[in-house]
Amino acid sequence: MANNNGRIGILVGGGPAPGINSVISAAVIEAINSGYAAIGIKNGYEYLVKGDTSQTVNLAIEDVTYIHTQGGSILHTSRTNPTKRKEDLETCIATLKKLDISHLITIGGDDTSYGASEIARAAGGAIRVAHVPKTIDNDLPLPGDMPTFGYETARHVGAGIVMNLKEDSRTTNRWYFIVAMGRHAGHLALGIGKASVSTITLIPEEFPQSTISLSEVCDVLEGAILKRRISGRPDGVAIIAEGITSKLNMDDLRAISGVEIPRDEYGNIRLADLPLARILREEVERRFRERGEVMGIVDGTLGYELRSAPPIPFDIDYTRTLGHGAVNFLLSDPEDNPDTAQGAMICIVDGERKAVAFEDMRDPATGKTSIRLVDTKSLYYDVARRYMIRLEQSDLEDDETLAKLADSASMQPDAFKRRFAVKS
Repeated sequence: MANNNGRIGILVGGGPAPGINSVISAAVIEAINSGYAAIGIKNGYEYLVKGDTSQTVNLAIEDVTYIHTQGGSILHTSRTNPTKRKEDLETCIATLKKLDISHLITIGGDDTSYGASEIARAAGGAIRVAHVPKTIDNDLPLPGDMPTFGYETARHVGAGIVMNLKEDSRTTNRWYFIVAMGRHAGHLALGIGKASVSTITLIPEEFPQSTISLSEVCDVLEGAILKRRISGRPDGVAIIAEGITSKLNMDDLRAISGVEIPRDEYGNIRLADLPLARILREEVERRFRERGEVMGIVDGTLGYELRSAPPIPFDIDYTRTLGHGAVNFLLSDPEDNPDTAQGAMICIVDGERKAVAFEDMRDPATGKTSIRLVDTKSLYYDVARRYMIRLEQSDLEDDETLAKLADSASMQPDAFKRRFAVKS
């Protein structure tokens, strides 16, 4: 079929997530079958903001026929922020126009979504934008409580890794502290912890206050170790959401980590560059040393191992529908819905494509894309919490349990009760 109706650009921003190539594959096939040329834009917004038109590739159906099973992104990705400066946004739009891109598909998380919405707004209808939300963090508020693509694969792969670590923990009688990615929310950590039946999972949503101390976090971990111990188990695996880092006092964190707090182009803390697992391990080990005990804890981080994994069937199925839906939206009549005339986020609700206006996804307080947090009042969280090993207030109110816990910690019961009083 002749591709003479126009050119549809496709780019990827942010971190990798399983299923990106499946979105690209479905979008390219649908675009070409609809009489449009599919133009792959490499490295997200990086070269567009420089006015560089050389980083593009004409995509044919034979180029994408088999890529839906592959992890990573054939178009690569970047965290370049096209809204960082007014001139960057203007150059980005001018470059897209120079490439004769009248329709644009962006694939990314909350930051890429915000960039896409600003391009759609500033272009004033000259470039219609369809954003396909992806993030293994699962923190975008999609309608119907649908997961963001990539999350299910990341949880699946992460749970498999943690199950291996659980067996190593049991075999060697030691604890693992594993930090799981999730900049703002604890969905991935909780999903991995629940699916792998880890000993305890800690997420930022459990701490309602805006700032928490390292001591508070370590109290929960230390308490879990002591409670596990009185049941005859010296081993365990703790999953900790990296988003807890963003709640820690930055001055304390800087002093503890010994590094300047790094930030990306969107102003977000580069959580992966901060050694949260090591910091927690060293502090908890220090506490046990003060009691004359050697507590060997292994620390690690889950994230990069998950982001470019081959997608599981759920994410392949899901993303093929999203890719098709993105093109389907771009080629629909803008007058059908004035709220999405310039662009929208593409979602699947009850098996059908739904275009959500960018404005509906923004937090009115910040102007940025809203964040979906774990609902700690939900049944999903309640079930996860009930199967964790962690100190509860009821443990401190039961004299027999309290005596055992205090003995395990080489403390007097009253002192233990004051020290580990459950705050939430």
